[in-house]
Amino acid sequence: MPTLSRFLASLLVLALVQTASAADSAPARHALWSLQGKTNTVYLLGSVHFLKPSDELPAALDAAYRDAERLVMEIDMDDLDPLVAQQTTMDLGLLPDGKTLESELGSEAYQLVSKQARVMGIDPALLNRFRPWLAAMTLVQLQLMKQGLDPQSGVEQRLTARAVADHKEITGLETLQQQLGMLAGLSSEQQREFLLYSVENAEHAAEEIDELIDAWRRGDTTVLARLLAEGFDKYPDLYRPLTVDRNRQWLGPIEELLKSQDDYLVVVGALHLVGKDSVIDLLESKGHKVTQH
Repeated sequence: MPTLSRFLASLLVLALVQTASAADSAPARHALWSLQGKTNTVYLLGSVHFLKPSDELPAALDAAYRDAERLVMEIDMDDLDPLVAQQTTMDLGLLPDGKTLESELGSEAYQLVSKQARVMGIDPALLNRFRPWLAAMTLVQLQLMKQGLDPQSGVEQRLTARAVADHKEITGLETLQQQLGMLAGLSSEQQREFLLYSVENAEHAAEEIDELIDAWRRGDTTVLARLLAEGFDKYPDLYRPLTVDRNRQWLGPIEELLKSQDDYLVVVGALHLVGKDSVIDLLESKGHKVTQH
């Protein structure tokens, strides 16, 4: 089942207004930053959680991986038990007996969700025991996969496979229980909003995902920050706990890495590293010099 990391990918599947030709003459940049400790380097990589299997990671990302002795991700990916993850998702994502997704949403909203489920090739009845947040994540993941994007080809999955083969330690900034608990802890209205937002955006996803990945490859923080600002403007109560609040929680652990002898590669969703109150912004406000590569 999808995790919050994949929910952040869904937030990225939104309107990005930028053409590749506009950046052809600009210096190469990436969604990759670094800051210096006394004896080490900490790299911060903004990830895209779904990519096509044929997509190659930029060379700068490969160089940062090779330089790092240890990796930090949103969750500890190499120790994640799929069966435990599925059970945790079901425990937090299923409605109690006697309740259905239709009863939670109301008839009109449920019809919109049912229509989108059929477009994705699944029977809406399969979602009817899901809480709205889990129904939203399920539909978003199916939409991305329909476009040829693969969660197993995302940045974290690729780097996890390499790290396991290279015997590099991976640790997590939070647990899966904490990630999913944040979604499960959203109010009924916030969950409803999240689901309808995902459904309403689905028709634009096909053309926008290519623009998104292009902006990510260029390290175009202006475009990504604009996307985040639009989300905050429209759904502040939804975005704040899932982005800004987590950025603040991660700041201390990331600063602790600067005391280590080892170099680290920290990999989090790209929207956590752009705009106001991003991890980068918070680090700079505390006096750290952060360099984009």
